[in-house]
Amino acid sequence: MKKLSIYLMAGPDTPKLAAAAVAGGADLLEIGFPFSDPLADGPVIRLAGERALAQGMRTRACLECLAETRARVEVPLIPMTYASLLEAYGYERFQADAQKAGATSLIVADLPIEAAPELRRVQLVAPTTPSERIRLAAERTDGWLYLVSLTGTTGARGRVSEQLAGLVERARGVTAVPLLAGFGISTPEHAARAAALADGIVVGSRAVQVAQEGGPEALREYVASLRQALDRDAGPPPGESRRARPDQPSLHRSGA
Repeated sequence: MKKLSIYLMAGPDTPKLAAAAVAGGADLLEIGFPFSDPLADGPVIRLAGERALAQGMRTRACLECLAETRARVEVPLIPMTYASLLEAYGYERFQADAQKAGATSLIVADLPIEAAPELRRVQLVAPTTPSERIRLAAERTDGWLYLVSLTGTTGARGRVSEQLAGLVERARGVTAVPLLAGFGISTPEHAARAAALADGIVVGSRAVQVAQEGGPEALREYVASLRQALDRDAGPPPGESRRARPDQPSLHRSGA
């Protein structure tokens, strides 16, 4: 079954939104910890980060949000942020506190593969990443590899990046870890096309936008449309729940 990861910015409404996303069919959730200079993010997530900061969502508040979200959902929860935030808070302290709050892994958008090797995290690779770097990232990643499908920032696009197929092919050539593609995926058609190449998808900007404009119910319906597109050819077994399962170590609870 193809995996569906939904990104949400940490904020007062995030626990309710997270529950709605899981009800719609999300297999895992990335929770953005806002940063004042998010170089990898496009306008939608930048604005969401600014709103979160204006609401007082500093690191401690984000960790509390993570814990509240964990109380509502059982799927893997992955904080996503930038290295400066971790440096200010302390890498070891963040790792310990995130685990206590229910994090299952971590994504640090701008932290090089070689930096902080003790910090177990999901690694990102892009179309510009050399194959040997992809191999190294796969060796050090926490369970799955995040494929940045295009060169540029996050944000909805008119079509799935033509660079994704080549990136998937190169990654398949050096690793067997699951590959989830993100950046620029916003519609059910995008989802199906990207998942035909990779093992799953990550949807961020459009999910954040839907949540901001329509709230939990609109987000649930949107995620359900993505889930339907992914399951069109091969749905989950009857009665299967959307949660971390012990037979899927690559996507269930691991150290943050």
